[in-house]
Amino acid sequence: EKPVRYHGEQIVKSLVFLSGLALAVLMILNPTQVEYYWYLSAAGLLLGILLVMPIGGADMPIVIALLNSYSGIAAAATGFVLSNNILIIAGSLVGASGIILTNIMCKAMNRSLANVLFGGVGAIQQSADEGDIYSGKIKQTAAEEVAMILKSAQRVVFVPGYGMAVARAQTPVRQMAELLEAEGKEVEFGIHPVAGRMPGHMNVLLAEENISYEKLREMDQINPSFPQTDVTIVIGANDVVNPRAREASDSPIAGMPILNVDQSKTVVVIKRSLSPGFAGIPNPLFAADNTLMYFGDGKKAMEDLVAAYKEA
Repeated sequence: EKPVRYHGEQIVKSLVFLSGLALAVLMILNPTQVEYYWYLSAAGLLLGILLVMPIGGADMPIVIALLNSYSGIAAAATGFVLSNNILIIAGSLVGASGIILTNIMCKAMNRSLANVLFGGVGAIQQSADEGDIYSGKIKQTAAEEVAMILKSAQRVVFVPGYGMAVARAQTPVRQMAELLEAEGKEVEFGIHPVAGRMPGHMNVLLAEENISYEKLREMDQINPSFPQTDVTIVIGANDVVNPRAREASDSPIAGMPILNVDQSKTVVVIKRSLSPGFAGIPNPLFAADNTLMYFGDGKKAMEDLVAAYKEA
C-alpha cells in the first residue's frame, strides 16, 4: 500500500508521544484516577497508528519485525507486574530476537531504523520520467519465446517478489523449476532480505512447495553468480532489482543493496504492467537490452510458460 503522509507529521507524532509521557506521569502521581489509564491507552494506540501509516512496501518487513519485538517487551513488562517468570523469559526472548532481526534487515537495506520510521521513502517523488526510460525500449515477449530461451539455457535463477505472493504463483514456479532440473539444468532462487511483506516471506512460500532450502540463495550469495547466469526470471519483484539503487545517487532507493539481475545474460520480467514499485520510480531494468517483458498475471504467466516448455 502507498504510505499516508501529511504536512507536520513529525510534529504531530512528537506531540502525541509527549502527551503519552505526561499521562504516564499523571498515572504515577494519581494511581486512583482510572481515566488516565484510558487516556494513555488511547494515546498509545494513536501513536502506533501514526508511526506505521507512513510506512509501506519494502519497509514493511522491518516494521513487522520491530512490532514483534514490541510484543515481546510488552509481555516481559507484564511478567514483571504479575511476578511471572515464564512471561518475563518468553517476552525477553521475543523482544531480543525481534530487535536483532530488525537490525539485520536494516543493514540489508543499508538504512537506519530511524530512517525507516521517519524517513518516508515512499514520499519522495520519482526523479526520472518513465517516458524517457521506457519509450521505444520495451521488448515484449510471450511464453513460447521464453520457453525456447530456457531450452538452451544451462543455468536459471528465479527471483521472486511480492507479486508472486499476490498471484499465488509459487506452484507453477516450482513446476517450472522441476522441468528445468529434469533436463540437467542448474536452478537456484535469489532471495532479497526484504522481498515480500514480512521477514522470510519468500522463503516460506517456496518452502510450502517443498523447494529445497539449499536452492534458496541470499543476496550476497547469489549476486556474484549473475554474470554466469543464462536466464534470470524475475516474478513480481521491482525495487529490489532496480539498478537505480546502484547507479543514481538522487534515487529514493540509492544505496539500497539489490539483486544484480541486470548482469545476467538474459532477464525475463513477469509483471502485470510497467507500474513502479513502492518507491514510485521507474525501473531501467525493464528497458535494458538484455531484458524481455512478459506481461500478465504471475500465476497465469507461469502456467502458460510451463505448458509451452513441455511442448517446446
